Amino acid sequence: MTGGGRDAALEALTACRRLDAWSDGSLKAVSRDLDRREAALAARLAYGVLQNRALLDFYLDSYCTQSFDKLEPFVRDVLRLGAYQILYMDRVPDSAAVDQAVEMVKRRKRQRAAGFVNAVLRRLGREKDRLPELPARTPAEYLSLRYSHPRWLVERLVELLGPEEAEEFLRLDNGSVDTSIQRNPLRCTAEELVRALEGAALTPHPWMPDCWQLRGAGDLERLDAFQRGLFQVQDAAARAAVLAAGARRGDRALDVCAAPGGKSFALAMEMEDGGEIVSCDIHPHKLELIERGARRLGLASIRAVLADGRENRAEWNGGFDLVLCDVPCSGLGIIRKKPDIRYKDPKALAGLPRVQGAILENAARYVRPGGALVYATCTVLPEENGGVTEDFLARHGEFRQEGFSLPGLEAAGAVTLWPQRHGTDGFYICKMRKQ
Repeated sequence: MTGGGRDAALEALTACRRLDAWSDGSLKAVSRDLDRREAALAARLAYGVLQNRALLDFYLDSYCTQSFDKLEPFVRDVLRLGAYQILYMDRVPDSAAVDQAVEMVKRRKRQRAAGFVNAVLRRLGREKDRLPELPARTPAEYLSLRYSHPRWLVERLVELLGPEEAEEFLRLDNGSVDTSIQRNPLRCTAEELVRALEGAALTPHPWMPDCWQLRGAGDLERLDAFQRGLFQVQDAAARAAVLAAGARRGDRALDVCAAPGGKSFALAMEMEDGGEIVSCDIHPHKLELIERGARRLGLASIRAVLADGRENRAEWNGGFDLVLCDVPCSGLGIIRKKPDIRYKDPKALAGLPRVQGAILENAARYVRPGGALVYATCTVLPEENGGVTEDFLARHGEFRQEGFSLPGLEAAGAVTLWPQRHGTDGFYICKMRKQ
């Protein structure tokens, strides 16, 4: 690939735009043949543009002789990549960022656009210390542009958190995030895991036991420690949902929306792989991910089953000690890891509480008397969280919220974890007990 990481970043952005593809999957595909340094550059550039797109567009529009929105999409992406390097990457000389952008245009036979790209980026470089002021008629307007989040979401966050804490949430969304991993206690001790990952920047998680934060390890799937099943990748918030469930050795558990399997794996580890875990998904190819992950981690208690969480299977009714519902959601709590989530159409999210409620309603039938039901999402919107569980509890007197303990945190029955408060993904957990 001629331009290495820069060309890979452009290809990933093009896939996101044309195919509505996810940035992480696109980056993995286009970076497969790059060395570690160029792959890291591609990721930095692609994620950086997605995280700051509205702000970059605002500045670029100020220096374009025509409306930025009316430019060819390819040229817009090249300008964004160049602008991101000029404004955010101190180690890249402005002249190099401009020259590379011009070459990218020329390689794709856009000779007429080359001079335009050169002029816009050179002017941006000259004036980067006196950029145009952002409009700030309201806190939401300013924050939306400053952190490149849609106005509707920023207004909602300001409503929930207030302007100052909302800004901290948005700032963290646009920052870099360490990878969180959980040790597989069936395969290694903590000391053995640390030894196996020697050379990577590994630090214990600040409050979740048996978890570490990992930086600079490159493609984790290539690591010997990963292939030997010594750890799995899992955010502390997802691990917290498993801890809240209180699984014990010998339990029969159901993970209703399991793929790619992380919570099922964590449940199996909590149960010392003694018991049964039925891990469900609606897509056959995702069952293969669960089965492959279980084999890698050496977990024999997991059985992957094709099932729709909204459709009842009578043979399961009343048959599980624990049912975990990590339901499909807007994903607004994990924007810091998947920046393109912020660009979802809010109209498509409006029907999610109805789907979530239907899954919870059906899953409740599978809980035996005395068993536990855990509802979880990776979003922070109350309508997808407490709104769903409160409606369910109002109609089901046989279920009661049950308090649970997390390291350093006591929850009366439900909790929302926030990046700016807990250092985790945005996540909601509600535990209920069938009387």
